Amino acid sequence: MSDLPGIVVTGASGRMGQMLINTITASGKARLVGAVVRKGHAWVGQDVGTAMGGAAMGVTVTDDALEAFAKAQAVIDFTTPAATVEFAALAAQARAVHVIGTTGMSAEEIAALKPAARHAVIVRAGNMSLGVNLLTQLTKKVAAALDEDFDIEIIESHHNRKVDAPSGTALMLGEAAAEGRGVALDAVSDRGRDGITGARKKGDIGFVAVRGGDIIGEHDVMFAGSGERIILRHVASDRSVFARGALKAALWGLGQTPGEYDMIDVLGL
Repeated sequence: MSDLPGIVVTGASGRMGQMLINTITASGKARLVGAVVRKGHAWVGQDVGTAMGGAAMGVTVTDDALEAFAKAQAVIDFTTPAATVEFAALAAQARAVHVIGTTGMSAEEIAALKPAARHAVIVRAGNMSLGVNLLTQLTKKVAAALDEDFDIEIIESHHNRKVDAPSGTALMLGEAAAEGRGVALDAVSDRGRDGITGARKKGDIGFVAVRGGDIIGEHDVMFAGSGERIILRHVASDRSVFARGALKAALWGLGQTPGEYDMIDVLGL
């Protein structure tokens, strides 16, 4: 087992962090060598398996990311934008693959990853699932085939604890649709409708965010024309699809040269 690549999970105490830990340990393809939480967290110093309510795993939870990264070949990071930028610099110091599933990152925060990508592999995606990345490719192709007589609306639904909107996946789909039409998403994005907004602007790409209950993730891309609609849809019913995709990205990244990649690269799409 010691010859398997070592992976650190950041945000280890969160739902996604725990899912990643369980996926890595059960995979037989990698080993968990670190679990990082925010400074002062109650889990610091505990065995991560015990902290999760199960059997000990032999990995002590830490809030010292650099120390943890130094023992790893890859880091999987589903945290916050500010933390992810900091982790990118530390992962680059350790020359570890940095898989980023963090959403809600601004253009400035994404740009801040570039120096790290000169020294290490960064794989960043708004969604790590195979199905969503196939949906992204389909969205681009359909958008390229249909003209502006078809309005594009992206409807995404998530649980009531999600803090960013539109979701990273919705924005990824919007980028794909805009690319298919040969336009910049920033120029055609319509993210807010309230009150007397006037008629829909031709060529815009609209976003609708639904938040409620324990919805894991649902995304629809609607192409609405006169007398017909085309709807492309992906529903995630289990967070493990994201964890499996992130692990696949980490293992793929071990064989790549430093730079920025996404799941389309990982999946060869």
